[in-house]
Amino acid sequence: MPDSLRHDLGTVMGLDFGLRRIGIAVGNDITGTAQPVDTLQANDGEPDWSRLDRLIQQWRPGCFILGQPKQDDQTHPLEAHIRAFGDKLSQRFDLPLYEVNEQFSSRAAESHLLMQRQQGNRGRIKKQDIDALAAAMLVEQWLADRSRGEQI
Repeated sequence: MPDSLRHDLGTVMGLDFGLRRIGIAVGNDITGTAQPVDTLQANDGEPDWSRLDRLIQQWRPGCFILGQPKQDDQTHPLEAHIRAFGDKLSQRFDLPLYEVNEQFSSRAAESHLLMQRQQGNRGRIKKQDIDALAAAMLVEQWLADRSRGEQI
């Protein structure tokens, strides 16, 4: 990506959407790294907006990265829910929203956490841990794609 088209976003916030839980992570545009932050409970895809407000005030992201599962010429059952959530997110916080393919992020996150547990580096794995780590993986994927010039 030409330097004239690239601008640093600083902190970015990733969200791994689910109807019952939404994993939250933050990443750094300069280092290309991300960390899990939280998992919000959701009621049919509606998060605790006040808790999300607090996270946004705390981290002050420059944009949102939202996972959208992509399947070969098929519509994913959650696609409409994710798009509706993304629309609300953009309108509520007036920040740019970017999508990244997250078809296997939860599986990858779970595998990573299981490996850590087998090595004795962590205890019990909770679904909330998987969701937040999946969000971090989405952010790192998006940042890597962006640094290679695959998105502007």
